[in-house]
Amino acid sequence: MKLHIAEMLEGQKPHISFHTPGHKRAGADITELSYSDCLLSPTGVIARAERDIAEILGAERSFLLTDGSTSGVFSMLAAISGRRVALPAFSHPSVFHALGFLQKEAVLIPCGVEAGIPLQPKEEEIERALSNADALLLTSPDYYGFFPPLAFARELTLRVGKPFLIDGAHGSHLHFTERHAGKFADMWVDGVHKSLPALTQGAVVSARKGFEEALGKSVKLFRTTSPSYPIMASVEYAVKYPRNEAIERAAERFKMQHGCVKNDDWTKILVPIGPNAPAVGVALEEEGVYAEFCDGNYLLFYLSPCTKEEDLKKLGALLRRFPRGKIMGEGRIPMYSEEP
Repeated sequence: MKLHIAEMLEGQKPHISFHTPGHKRAGADITELSYSDCLLSPTGVIARAERDIAEILGAERSFLLTDGSTSGVFSMLAAISGRRVALPAFSHPSVFHALGFLQKEAVLIPCGVEAGIPLQPKEEEIERALSNADALLLTSPDYYGFFPPLAFARELTLRVGKPFLIDGAHGSHLHFTERHAGKFADMWVDGVHKSLPALTQGAVVSARKGFEEALGKSVKLFRTTSPSYPIMASVEYAVKYPRNEAIERAAERFKMQHGCVKNDDWTKILVPIGPNAPAVGVALEEEGVYAEFCDGNYLLFYLSPCTKEEDLKKLGALLRRFPRGKIMGEGRIPMYSEEP
């Protein structure tokens, strides 16, 4: 598929810059010129890129973001008319910041913790919270690689006639699958840079038919007026990047072989270490291996279609050096190496 923004950047003619940015150098980092389109009112290469992205993501409209998923979260919440939003207590800080800024109210959905891991909300808790709210916002997948009951949430919100939003910041790689946010939500965010090969801050916010006009208006309030063309080009590239089923299979094998938590997302390898997890994280960094995070019990290793199988093998060899301890927290999560 054609890469509209990248091809425009590659085809630029040399010119004298009497425009921003101040470095005055030719290259990909340009401003909105006659040939490079305008992010807030696109009619050229940006418009074509957004149309392609919307088709891939199953949206009526998709909007490029160079401000990260945060601006998409703000835009979604501004696009709904209701004041009360049902959402899990573990939602991203940007959700709470947006609600405060927009003078909307959070209706918290109770979520448990098992083996130190926050759990996705249960169906009955979602329904109870939504009965006191005007819209529903779920996180899918969460940082630990788990999904909420998406089909239930979609059916419920359609039945009661309330908008369904998804913070899919960690699920951009899922657009090949039936678990992608676009299969369920009225509006959703893809944090493309997190799990696809895009530059940091590259994201997309999208809407189904019926919500695209309101989202189009609100996104103009929160997107920058000075977008980064390298970021936009990288988002288009990343969304069009081919699926890597070989690394997906390798990731699932790795989880089984190394006693990882049995989660639902191949990109998130969650290794239960116990109280020694911070020290193990430091030791791995001394070997040149950096985890996504350590929460005191677990180390999470974040993959993407660009992850190399040889890097997984190195990680596995290093992990075998370290003993595992007891997870600090009540309950436990089933492991891949155990019977369901």
